[in-house]
Amino acid sequence: MTVLELTKENFEKEAENAKETVLIDFWASWCVPCQMLSPTVDEIAEEDHPNLKVCKVNIDEQPELADRFGVMSIPTLVVLKNGEMVTSSVGVRPKNAILQMLEEVK
Repeated sequence: MTVLELTKENFEKEAENAKETVLIDFWASWCVPCQMLSPTVDEIAEEDHPNLKVCKVNIDEQPELADRFGVMSIPTLVVLKNGEMVTSSVGVRPKNAILQMLEEVK
């Protein structure tokens, strides 16, 4: 699976109405910690995680989505289940911590 770039135009279809659990990485190209976290998020997307959709939101291009989730610092990871935010984390996290966060919402 590849990472899906979310926009305000596709957010409802791809994230809110998703049957899968959705991991969203809020990031920006100028953010060094975001650049550190991005390969980990990409790796999770490439692995076989049934019922998981991995997405990214560029906050400079989609400020409305960042505002909607109260993103004040980046990188921020948000997990949606049935269209609702169930957990989030701010800052760079190791892969095992992200996978644990996802496991807790199953």
